Amino acid sequence: MTRAPAKKPAARKSAAAPQAAATPAPPARVRPALGPPCVEIEGVHKWYGDTHILRGVDLSIRDNEKVVILGPSGSGKSTLIRCVNALEPYQEGRIKVVGCDLKGPPKEATAARRKTGMVFQQFNLFPHLTILENCTLAPMWVLKKPRKAAEEEAMELLERVHIGEQARKYPAQLSGGQQQRAAIARSLAMNPEIMLFDEPTSALDPEMVGEVLEVMTEMAYEGMTMMVISHEMSFAREVADRVIFMDEGEIVEIAPPDQFFSNPKHERSREFLSRIL
Repeated sequence: MTRAPAKKPAARKSAAAPQAAATPAPPARVRPALGPPCVEIEGVHKWYGDTHILRGVDLSIRDNEKVVILGPSGSGKSTLIRCVNALEPYQEGRIKVVGCDLKGPPKEATAARRKTGMVFQQFNLFPHLTILENCTLAPMWVLKKPRKAAEEEAMELLERVHIGEQARKYPAQLSGGQQQRAAIARSLAMNPEIMLFDEPTSALDPEMVGEVLEVMTEMAYEGMTMMVISHEMSFAREVADRVIFMDEGEIVEIAPPDQFFSNPKHERSREFLSRIL
């Protein structure tokens, strides 16, 4: 009698390895909604002697908007932004900042400057004052804030630009990127409604540019109205609501960054981009 072959024991099912939880994607950055006009520039002309620097510039910038101004050297970019901050007089036209006419009564021009912060190519920090003192000087003298309140707010701002640990140091003890971030914190200490940047990374070593642009990008997504002169194309692509191209004292083209960089309408814009990209 033939015996039936013995059945093999059923193989044990191995327990499934626990699956690692998927890392949630970081929340998408949301741009604040644009508000009413914050800066209104109408028919502005500016001369230095016989040299016509600005030729009938018209531009409106809305609350929460970020505009990046591009153009070759000598195109009038820095002069325009200095006119907006009342650092340069202009001979014709009108500029209003947060409703204040720069050619109106002196109180209006003063009010406009108090609502405007500016960061220059050079850091312009007081070398004999600590970083904290640089950030508290204007709030205490101009806004009449008590020292304790001014120092607390300044420390919050220095933390915000990632140099809180440098507060007690002097400017010469900081790197160029740290000094420029201190200059940004100093401007923010006056609670401006619009920030102007005149090529803020042009004086920095390449490795320090990123840390300043990171702070500026954070400010943009927090809702600060910004008018930026820069040749940092990646910043313009990511942050700008509009790109403005200037040449020979005139605005040649205004467009959203995607359109400007991929399909500029003006021949002069295309020529400029072909040289820098």
